[in-house]
Amino acid sequence: MTYHIFNPEHDIALASNLANFTAPHAGRQLRHDLGFLPVLWASEGDGILADDAELARKSIGKLSARLPHASRARLHAFQDSVYTINQAARKDSLSFIEPWGWDAALKSLLLRHGISPSSLPTDETLSTIRQLSHRQLAASLLPQLRVDGTVGQSFFCTDMASVSSLLQSHGRLVLKAPWSSSGRGLRFLHATQAPVSSQEGWIKNVVAAQGAVMAEPYYNKVKDFGMEFCTDGAGHTTYLGLSLFHTMNGAYTGNVLATENWKQNQLSAFLPAELTHFVESAICEQTARLFRDKYKGPFGVDMMIVARDDADGFLLHPCVEINLRRTMGHAALSLTHLFNPTSDDDVTGVMRIKYEDNNYKLILQKL
Repeated sequence: MTYHIFNPEHDIALASNLANFTAPHAGRQLRHDLGFLPVLWASEGDGILADDAELARKSIGKLSARLPHASRARLHAFQDSVYTINQAARKDSLSFIEPWGWDAALKSLLLRHGISPSSLPTDETLSTIRQLSHRQLAASLLPQLRVDGTVGQSFFCTDMASVSSLLQSHGRLVLKAPWSSSGRGLRFLHATQAPVSSQEGWIKNVVAAQGAVMAEPYYNKVKDFGMEFCTDGAGHTTYLGLSLFHTMNGAYTGNVLATENWKQNQLSAFLPAELTHFVESAICEQTARLFRDKYKGPFGVDMMIVARDDADGFLLHPCVEINLRRTMGHAALSLTHLFNPTSDDDVTGVMRIKYEDNNYKLILQKL
């Protein structure tokens, strides 16, 4: 039996690389309030592990009430399959755990609560996942996706001199910590307005803690989006769908719920369909090789549409970031099937994560 866990603090835990890591308050509350989220992608017969099992059951009931009748029975079936970690540890049926993302902190937590080591990945596997989660993986994949109509570069910098040289060449840079949560761990440099010296302390601290900083040219972003995948770890990657999402100050705020046809039509206003299809196929081919015998599970590739500097029109940055875990894009794809079980192109909505009344809430709205 597979048990699912929503651990949104995963990216920060990877950066710390500590078994006894304690997530910031916001991360802990997000996990507590939205512990029911795996109901969206869990299969029949699976279980869900939540910090507050009773709250998760109530949340599943509230969510099902907002969905079409055809989807309600599927969600209701999970209300009897929600447990705390301690409750699951006492069950003989527990054989496999599938979290949002694997890290040393989660494994340590599960062991402390009595989960058998046989149900958990080895330390060697966790080390491999962490290395693959380094932003250098996206940098190495990017050249394989570059064709006419695309843009993007990424550089591995271990000292101030290399950052300074790149800033002199490009004029503006985005610096990223190798391990950091989406939209976080970023700094911006401008050759005249924000020189390297303005971020000297941050750069040195990141290099000392994580070995390097990633530097990328600054692009005039028009739109964020992503592609969601799953790899079997045996040489095959499957494309799952597009993720059209919104951010505010770099933080995730919501996803569009719509058919693939509708989403592709939205992108076609900026990019030819042939280009996005090429990138989709190339990612499947390249990651099947990269992840073989190393990683099995879901992952997402964040992309962006950027305005051309020298002419009208747009370019595609095909690999801004690789998230080696489940993503909100995966959650949105699963929710879309529940929200629109008839796959009607005219039925669209949005899934938002909103903080109000001292709680995180999953908000569904029709567009």
